[in-house]
Amino acid sequence: MSWVIIGLAAATMLVMGLVLSFLLGWANRAFYVEVDPRVDAAIDALPGANCGGCGYVGCGEYAEAVVLDDEAVNLCTVGGKSCAEALAAVMGVAVTVSYPWRPVVHCGARYIDRLGRSPYLGEQRCGPANLVTDVQGCTYGCLGFGDCTRACNYDAIHVEDGLARVDYEACVGCGACAKVCPRNIITMAPFKSERMLVVECSNHDAGKDVKSVCKVGCLGCKACERTSGMFTVVNNLSTINYDNYTLENLTSGLVAAKKCPRNRLVFVGTPSDKDILAVAGEELPDVVEPDFKTSVDDTEWRG
Repeated sequence: MSWVIIGLAAATMLVMGLVLSFLLGWANRAFYVEVDPRVDAAIDALPGANCGGCGYVGCGEYAEAVVLDDEAVNLCTVGGKSCAEALAAVMGVAVTVSYPWRPVVHCGARYIDRLGRSPYLGEQRCGPANLVTDVQGCTYGCLGFGDCTRACNYDAIHVEDGLARVDYEACVGCGACAKVCPRNIITMAPFKSERMLVVECSNHDAGKDVKSVCKVGCLGCKACERTSGMFTVVNNLSTINYDNYTLENLTSGLVAAKKCPRNRLVFVGTPSDKDILAVAGEELPDVVEPDFKTSVDDTEWRG
């Protein structure tokens, strides 16, 4: 191979490199799309979990919605208050009152409490089992095959004695368990204190029909509704109006919980240190009176 050929090859590569560099530089200027620098700042403020709890596909899409579409800055359940404050600083807005949203399992029936159960030999998942009749008498209750457990990336929900239970210390509020439940008995609720009073039932049948399929299901007797303004019985089922969930109304809520003939008004969440010390050495009951004083007690609930 002569030096002439080598020189021509080198010259050709050099010319091609110069031409391509020119073309790439021109394309970068011609097709450049200006990006609001606040989008990158918003992405940096988010935790990067990409859990979808905010309602968007990932943190990047939520960041763009905050900057470009004026989306609320307090939708990140994983980041919580600090994340909302960081996003508000990026956008130059004030942080509105927000509470962490956590899942509530609206069923309290263990295997022993369920009537009309039949052997189920199909795929051991809630989705397929929900399509089969007579798996258990109650067509509203937890099936207990663990679809919610498999959907959770934080090991925060487990099936115990056939019933899904949330580990609120591990839960980040992503809502994956609520989305995958075929019976929609897991809902996301605003936790205005460390422990929240909830209704552990989803059965909308009349009281007589509930008794025939479950030993602990809500009877729709309206004892809670008559006792506290927090509760409303809708389609034979007690529900809580979280707009009325205040420290003052909680006093009557505790009275209502004691009057419930099925004990389905219970506290869920993480007990405070005061609660733990108060029951040291004892078995913790479902219904307790925790220390409700939290950092949000003096704020105004916006719904």
